[in-house]
Amino acid sequence: MGVAKIFQNRSIIVDILAIFFGIGTWIGINGTFIQLPLLVEVAPEGWSLPSYLSVMVQIGNLGPLTYTLIQKFCKRNDAPMIYLLLATGTLSAILTAFFYNKTAVVFGGEHSVALFALTVFTAFTACTSSVLFMPYMGRFREIYLITYFVGEGLSGLLPSVVALIQGIGGSAECILVNQTESGEPIYEKYVPPPRFGTQDFFIFVFAMMLLSCAGFTLLDRLKLSRTQYAAVKVGQGNDYVYERETKATTSTVEANDNKSSGATTTAAAATNGVDNNQNTVVEELAPEISSRVYVFLLLLIGIISFFANGIFNSIQSYSCLPYGGQAYHLSATLSVIANPLACFLAIFLPHTSLRSILSLTGLASLLTIYVFVTAAMSPYPPLHGTTAGSVLVIIAWTLLIGLVSYIKLSITTVMRSQGGKSLVWTGGLTQLGSFIGSILIFILINYTNSFTAAYEEC
Repeated sequence: MGVAKIFQNRSIIVDILAIFFGIGTWIGINGTFIQLPLLVEVAPEGWSLPSYLSVMVQIGNLGPLTYTLIQKFCKRNDAPMIYLLLATGTLSAILTAFFYNKTAVVFGGEHSVALFALTVFTAFTACTSSVLFMPYMGRFREIYLITYFVGEGLSGLLPSVVALIQGIGGSAECILVNQTESGEPIYEKYVPPPRFGTQDFFIFVFAMMLLSCAGFTLLDRLKLSRTQYAAVKVGQGNDYVYERETKATTSTVEANDNKSSGATTTAAAATNGVDNNQNTVVEELAPEISSRVYVFLLLLIGIISFFANGIFNSIQSYSCLPYGGQAYHLSATLSVIANPLACFLAIFLPHTSLRSILSLTGLASLLTIYVFVTAAMSPYPPLHGTTAGSVLVIIAWTLLIGLVSYIKLSITTVMRSQGGKSLVWTGGLTQLGSFIGSILIFILINYTNSFTAAYEEC
């Protein structure tokens, strides 16, 4: 039972396609926020722009609501909706590249109307992916849901790497510009200009969206992809019923195109274990859980998303900047790397044990308390300005984001095995938690004195 065993009964091509598909989830929104240091220089809103964009992202939550209503009153196959959403995200990316700096006068003031509108459409794709893209992956074997999450993690990592190459996020340099009459030096902060502009960056995002579109098209159309379906009956939309043990040949998949409304697709799964004597394919699904545990896990992923998607990004600067700009940039970079890395490790590590989910959640809770304390006590948290404090806050944020990513993947995997529309409920609670968290932290930061920013001085 080693690495060879893990990769024995899977298609690397389908893994790659699932990763490409996952990249198209949040790369547009992540890219927009990563470009903020440059966007605020051309936006009339200045550093108020992030709060405006946060509101635009929340408007994108109309996407999951719209999809839910469509499924309730007009049950249709989910693949055409995914094509439509990916096309929307792709078009938004290329239009953002050319219109991000276009403004208009609204209510007597100049605003970045084009950027706001395009962010709404980009968020529409991102937010709806939780209740549409992820459930679509439920028809595939469990291992491909994991690689889809790796791709979703890369939707944050890839634009971050490109932004580092671009020159965004580096620490400001203090340069000597003059001196007083008494001879005291006068320093001024200097931020080196980027190596390439915002337009080029969004063209990169557009290219990644095209890659995601191609990945999903092949995932949906290739016969090879269909050989990797789970033993599942796909009812209307994304209503799945899994078979926990199926007898079939490993090279045969009984599948229909599932193009018409109400069609049912049955696919024999190529799975974790193969009994050559009986020619049986068996998928080790997560154990069935009670209704009480089912509700608990849904609430848990909602609470985790409340913090991870709604709050953490907003308080990270308050938590880390008191320890220096380098500590902040390192923690932000390593946190982004921790997300896909944690999902990749789930390929090799057990991730469906309820006991391990609870244990890791407990550890993540302790780390959450720590980062909240450092953020709330800014600009003078414990050990501020010390090497020990810097190391602790970097490790805390990296572990926290990695743990949260692993726990979310674990819960999603368990919920996938319960059949029905469990993944839709999981995605819905994810978005609801994110929405409540982002609204709450927006109010706390902008309308209370709960958090005080720390600034690097020359």
